[in-house]
Amino acid sequence: MILAAVLAMSVLSGCAETEKPNKESWQTMQNVTLDSGFDTVITLIEQTDEAEAFNSRFTVLCESFRYYNNLFDIYNDYEGINNLKTVNDQAGVAPVKVDPELIELLKKGQEFYELSDGAFDITMGSLLNVWHEYRTAGIALNEQGQRAPLPQEEELKQVAQHCGFDAVVIDEQAGTVFITDPDVRIAVGGIAKGFATEKTAKKLEEIGSDHTAINAGGNNRTIGSKRDGTPWNVGIQNPDGEGALFLVRIEGTNSFVTSGDYERFYIGEDGKRYQHIIDPSTLYPAARYRSVTVITPDSGDADCLSTALTVLSIEDGQKLLDAYRKQSGASAEAIWILPESENVSDSHVHRMPGYNIVYTENLENYLVWN
Repeated sequence: MILAAVLAMSVLSGCAETEKPNKESWQTMQNVTLDSGFDTVITLIEQTDEAEAFNSRFTVLCESFRYYNNLFDIYNDYEGINNLKTVNDQAGVAPVKVDPELIELLKKGQEFYELSDGAFDITMGSLLNVWHEYRTAGIALNEQGQRAPLPQEEELKQVAQHCGFDAVVIDEQAGTVFITDPDVRIAVGGIAKGFATEKTAKKLEEIGSDHTAINAGGNNRTIGSKRDGTPWNVGIQNPDGEGALFLVRIEGTNSFVTSGDYERFYIGEDGKRYQHIIDPSTLYPAARYRSVTVITPDSGDADCLSTALTVLSIEDGQKLLDAYRKQSGASAEAIWILPESENVSDSHVHRMPGYNIVYTENLENYLVWN
């Protein structure tokens, strides 16, 4: 019963029902893990005729996500591993010997920090911690029917002084990371799950996974198209309701990552919604869009881009996508969902009750409107 309920809420539309085996005896197999990390439900769906191999790959998926969760955790220690919490705890004290994949994650974070001119910044953990405390308390007050206070601007400005990659020393040869400023903290919520999803997908591909879809709490990664050659149907969440607002259908291997204001938010004393993505330029939660979705092959890159685009104007977001395409050589498309009340002049916009949906030109033939 839990399996059915979880799949019914999956953003991977059209995959919950098991298809009838064809003459080749393949079928849609699926399984869900609730405790493999990142505080989310993770679903593996494959169209295959190898039940035993599917079960083995599902085990690999669970182990992989659990490993990356522990490695990138900033709240908990784990025996036998120097994770990101260890690095933060040693800020201003000493370099920390870490797993090469933690260095790889931090280097990617630095790459997107520079590419986005600071719109994506994993070094502003101290600022995020302030908002995390207010948001946690605010959610509890909201549940009691009360609005909640906001942090003082002076408090935000004070902690915002302690951020930037100038304070992070990455020594790849020694395999160490050192935060030179004792008040700087690294937080990787805008990249970690996408990075883990991409790494896990690569592991599954190496052991034979094909015609596959992974859904890690809104981070969707496909491996090839469906068995019959048709694309997976990826639904974009309705910000104000259950289910998908519309579908995206693109053949082949792709990542679909959405950042939205409908998860991890609270209502402030002013009646406004305050989400979890913080705009480095204002020090306050981003408030431009209801959600931003990025579609590009690499899930870690998609995670970084969706976070950065959430705090940028559409025009600047388009410029960032152009810069990313030029630097990486990869495709990159985006979808912005705005309230209907927001005036939108973009030529690629779909209007529906409650929302204006702007999308990059190349998506024109890949969106299926409900």
